[in-house]
Amino acid sequence: MTTETAPATSKSQRTYDWLRERILSREFSPGYRLVLGPIAAELEVSVVPVREAVRRLEAEGLVEFEKNVGARVATIDEEAYHDTMEALGALEGVATSLALPELTAQDLERAEALNTQMRHLLENFDPMRFTSLNEQFHRVLFSRCPNPHIHELVGRGWHRLAGLRRSTFSFVPDRAGESVAEHEQILTLIRTGADALEVELAVRQHRWKTVAAYRATSQSTP
Repeated sequence: MTTETAPATSKSQRTYDWLRERILSREFSPGYRLVLGPIAAELEVSVVPVREAVRRLEAEGLVEFEKNVGARVATIDEEAYHDTMEALGALEGVATSLALPELTAQDLERAEALNTQMRHLLENFDPMRFTSLNEQFHRVLFSRCPNPHIHELVGRGWHRLAGLRRSTFSFVPDRAGESVAEHEQILTLIRTGADALEVELAVRQHRWKTVAAYRATSQSTP
């Protein structure tokens, strides 16, 4: 009988995990320069896996490149982010409640399918893909809002949010599972004909809970 041996973690993956852990714990705080050579020496690898890991972290929004500086831990205007998320929660709640009479069975099936994909991602978490599916889920529910002005404001909110933080879930991955469960609750409210105000509040609180989780993470780390 042969015993299967688990494949060794690649140098790139090990470097990625090491860097990501230190960024999320704020050991490497926003603005911290990621110099490839010293990191490679610390981990006893070449600069190639370090460069690959940094590129992955850049795609997740955790690292940014600045001219004449190089790679550094991403910075963000915290207050602008919080304000945008709070405004988006309020606007999206209203837009979704107004869209209720126009939503079709196909719309709800589409939203459920997206949420199922998000649930599957929890097993092998990809924050950027999760964020994309999350936006698609919410767009299905508010896209039929009959008020064009509110619809436009929600779209602007999502656009501004993307400019501030490409993936909130990179910073609060534990919030992902809660988000999927809350999506299910929102869909249940809609399918059972809940009052529009109840749906509006559920959508608003769903967004604001993510704000609270992000704020708590920011305040609990040095």
